[in-house]
Amino acid sequence: MHIKQVIIEGFRSYKDQTIIEPFSHMHNVIVGRNGSGKSNFFFAIQFVLSDEFTNMSGEERQQLLHEGSGARVVSAFVEIVFDNSDNRLPIDKDEVGLRRVIGSKKDSYYLDKKHVLKSEVMNLLETAGFSRSNPYYIVKQGRINQIAMAPDTQRLQLLREVAGTRVYDDKKVESEGILKETESSREKISEHLENIEGRLTTLEEETQELREYQKWDKSRRAAEYALYEKELRDANNKLFENEKDKDEFQSFTKHRHHESKEAMDKVDSLERKVRDVKQRIRNATLENQQIQEERAEQVKLRAQLHLDKVDMEQSVCEDESTRNYLRKELDELTGEIERKDGELQEILPQYNDIREREQDLNNDISRNEMRQQELYAKQGRGKQFRTKQERDKWLKKEASAIKKTLNSQTEQRDRLQGEVAQLRATITDTNSDVTGRQGDLEVKRERIDQLSREHTHLKRERDELNNKRKEYWREESGLDQQIHTIREELSKAERGYRSTMSKTTNLGLDALHKIVEEQGIRGVYGPLIENFECVSTDFYTAVEVTAGGNFPEN
Repeated sequence: MHIKQVIIEGFRSYKDQTIIEPFSHMHNVIVGRNGSGKSNFFFAIQFVLSDEFTNMSGEERQQLLHEGSGARVVSAFVEIVFDNSDNRLPIDKDEVGLRRVIGSKKDSYYLDKKHVLKSEVMNLLETAGFSRSNPYYIVKQGRINQIAMAPDTQRLQLLREVAGTRVYDDKKVESEGILKETESSREKISEHLENIEGRLTTLEEETQELREYQKWDKSRRAAEYALYEKELRDANNKLFENEKDKDEFQSFTKHRHHESKEAMDKVDSLERKVRDVKQRIRNATLENQQIQEERAEQVKLRAQLHLDKVDMEQSVCEDESTRNYLRKELDELTGEIERKDGELQEILPQYNDIREREQDLNNDISRNEMRQQELYAKQGRGKQFRTKQERDKWLKKEASAIKKTLNSQTEQRDRLQGEVAQLRATITDTNSDVTGRQGDLEVKRERIDQLSREHTHLKRERDELNNKRKEYWREESGLDQQIHTIREELSKAERGYRSTMSKTTNLGLDALHKIVEEQGIRGVYGPLIENFECVSTDFYTAVEVTAGGNFPEN
């Protein structure tokens, strides 16, 4: 297998389609001046066969397109036609064309003008000997010199790559990773097996229980079937007896029409009585349910009242204990205030005496210091001042300092007197606050008592309203039941009324009512029989004979 033809279009310096042929199956040499496109020609072959151009970004593909004057090239392709007479490529053809087309947003392969996937192309090249693990089927310029000047370690690495052993090293590392994953997977599987075994034990126990349940369930269903079978036979027997009685009754009514009518009247009367009894039973059942609900509510209310009583007793006890505690605390605070006030009254004269003595002592000290300074001044005045003016100036300065000291001590005395007055005012405010809190406590107690009375009154009103609501519910239930009974009687009467007429007559009446209702026709009152109102059953026969089958138009 060898390259037979190369077709390039739009790739690098080849803007127009260029076909390069023929090629020898031995050696081929391409010569030309600089810039004639020799390097781009080899790049084109690498572009199709080499693994270096496998994964390219859009920008890298854009760089491979031709750039020059004229219209911009948006796509390019390189096609290599192989001589496959030796069937090195697993395709039953003597010539095989492999084309790669690129653009700014596409990169696709074509094999003999048919679109194929990149993975299929790589597998086909691997089959022909273009192995990724041994990329030395293309030797670039300067690569031989680089290999000749390379150290022994690189040559060894090169020999390993050429021999294909690097693939096995990579596979060894990959296999070791897979082995580690397999070990971890095996540990996980062992844990899952332990969980499954525990689950199987539980399932076996549940299976045994299910078998026991199915056994007893089968017995239960057999007993139920036997019971249902017996009830069915009894029902059939009763039905047969009823049918027999019915036949006898029908034969008897044929001969005794008058007695049949009386019997029908009695049956209607009995049915009304049965309905009344059923109604009373339903009402009694509803009343019983309501009474049970009221009883449950009363029990609940009783328990709630008992709890409220306990809570209120506990609250009263707590309020009493709190009130005693507050009274005790108030007495203690009052005694403490009185003691502190007495101590303050006792200490205040002593404090004032001490302050006066302190003031006197400070005044004595000041006078003595002043006297000492005067003595010192007299002693060295002759040396300290050269003139009378300097002496007078110094004396004025000293007098000013003494006045400042005196003013400061006066301010300190006034401040201490203010603090004493403030403490007395604080004691007075505390006494008034205690008195106010006692009054608030009494007001809150009265408010709590009033709210408790209002709460009891509201609960009593709520109970009365609940009782009235329950009575209304019972009345409403009774009225609903009466309405239901009347509707059933009306429906039964309508069915009996319709059974006396033919099907066509019923359909005609239904259509008549529907038209009158939809069109809003006035003056149509329906069949004659519907315009009669009998106050007694004695007139039924006369009304039926009078009405007959006549239906007036209005």
